[in-house]
Amino acid sequence: MKITPIRNEKDYQNAINRLEEIFDAKKGTEEGDELEILSILIDRYENENFPIEMPDPIEAIKFRMEQMGMKQKDLAEVVGFKSRVSEILSKKRKLTLGMIRKLNSTLHIPTEVLIQDY
Repeated sequence: MKITPIRNEKDYQNAINRLEEIFDAKKGTEEGDELEILSILIDRYENENFPIEMPDPIEAIKFRMEQMGMKQKDLAEVVGFKSRVSEILSKKRKLTLGMIRKLNSTLHIPTEVLIQDY
């Protein structure tokens, strides 16, 4: 097992290819250790070179509502009046701290996403 840092796209592709070869390696074996180390190196390279930005708070709410099969009237039970939900989803009204807390606990959307400016 010869593992080197991932410094460029070629190194990255080689690491991905090797990871695919040993993907089913058993934990505690030499290949299992190699798999674990490669996973860490690939994750680090991807985080540094392909960062994923947090989603827009309102889009995250809409997405989660869709996942949960919720309608605007269902969200009104969480944040208040139906008209307030409409204003929030159209970005005419900002989320309050209380709303953020309720949305976090009910829809399980991270607070880091909900507190962003939009």
